[in-house]
Amino acid sequence: MRLSKAWVVAAKDLRIFGRKGSVLRYTVLSPVLIAIGLPLIIHFAGTRHGGSGIPPTELPHLLNAFSFFFVAIGAYVPIAIAAYSLIGEKVEKSLEPLLATPITDGELFLGKSIASFIPSISAVYIGSVIFMALMDLFTRSTLNYSYFPNWTMGLILLVAVPLIIILSIEANVLISSKANDVRAAQTQGAMFIALPLGVIYVSTEIGVLTLNTTVIWIISAVFLLIDIVLFSISTKIFKREEILTKWT
Repeated sequence: MRLSKAWVVAAKDLRIFGRKGSVLRYTVLSPVLIAIGLPLIIHFAGTRHGGSGIPPTELPHLLNAFSFFFVAIGAYVPIAIAAYSLIGEKVEKSLEPLLATPITDGELFLGKSIASFIPSISAVYIGSVIFMALMDLFTRSTLNYSYFPNWTMGLILLVAVPLIIILSIEANVLISSKANDVRAAQTQGAMFIALPLGVIYVSTEIGVLTLNTTVIWIISAVFLLIDIVLFSISTKIFKREEILTKWT
């Protein structure tokens, strides 16, 4: 597999995404809105009941649970990009010339994945910076120190988030290669991701699962295993001939 050929595909897709306002708005605004909304929840919750605020003993647990939101964001942000990367091109009649170029199916799949990964990880990191800054602003008076950045958030952003983005991209590019409608592909991709992440998040909220560095390493290892399996399956199932001849 030649990375240079995959990058040619990725660079072309990135130029297309740059001209698609709706795709960019979804990619950037979703993490930013959540990054602003979660600290506001803490802020307004802390000003209720006569301004007594959230107890310092409970606040770190809540902040860790909210930190896991960025894993969910990492899973959902690539959905629109990955779905459009194939279906949008098919609709605009730009996919057929691309599939006729002398690159392998694996290189094409990798290029599409790289093009989805770069804006997705950038958007999540922008949102995380806003989230940590606002959370520290609203909780410093209660905790008497800045909670972020910390090791838990560092592992989430540097390990878990990239792995879940890759997982989401692989799943959605694969789904998109078999679908003929952008919305249908996005819905199927969201359903694939929603259940396991929802279970993990609810478990952290109700105290069944403590979101510490050990748990994040375990979750990340599971993501990595799924990434490897999905990539192997995807490169075998992703067939340009079928996309050209059967996708109508």
